[in-house]
Amino acid sequence: MKEHRRELERLARVVVDRSPWQLGPALLVSAWALVWVVGQVFGPLGPLDVVRAPLRWAGVPVGWVDAVGAWCAGRTGWLAVVGGLAWAMTTARQQVSAVLGWVCVMCAAESVGYGAVHRALLTFAVFLAVVGVLSIPGRRAFVVDRIAIIPKDVARAAATSVALSAVVPLIAPGVVVAGLLKPYVTRPPRSRSEPKEQPVAAKSDHAPPAPRPAPRTPLGTTSGRDAG
Repeated sequence: MKEHRRELERLARVVVDRSPWQLGPALLVSAWALVWVVGQVFGPLGPLDVVRAPLRWAGVPVGWVDAVGAWCAGRTGWLAVVGGLAWAMTTARQQVSAVLGWVCVMCAAESVGYGAVHRALLTFAVFLAVVGVLSIPGRRAFVVDRIAIIPKDVARAAATSVALSAVVPLIAPGVVVAGLLKPYVTRPPRSRSEPKEQPVAAKSDHAPPAPRPAPRTPLGTTSGRDAG
């Protein structure tokens, strides 16, 4: 149970551990996807409808939004497959594909509606099933000098990609809630590990003492050999 909780905490930190140029677009796509998904409860809502409403409220011309919607109608349904494959590419170090996957799915939804999400999930599931079947021969493989597909690693990568892709609509509200609660939350002190003592070397480990240099003969004197 602790391992699952630590894994969830790690993924939660990874989601917001982005550079500013990645976090900004991720927040915009997150808010866009969240409003679109929640809006399905009240009726069929297109992704561009989410953009059109605030622009119209602000008095911004929305003719270009209507033109984009007219162009996407019947042309962008295939992007749902691209979105599912982009979700499958998501890793802890490559989270841009999760955001791009949601953008592709919402563009496809302008042609096929909310069914674009189902197509993307089906594509994702088929890809994972194929990789899972291909990993069966490698369940006893030892990764030494060749690349192998191991079932355990496939399952771990699949769980990570599913979690990081599914959490994209929750990034924006999560960042807002964390920012509101940050001044009022007390964190426990971090435990500092004491430095380890250096092992005492044995006598045999010491290097032999260096020979002392021979004493210098004072100037103007001769040694006994020269005197003889």
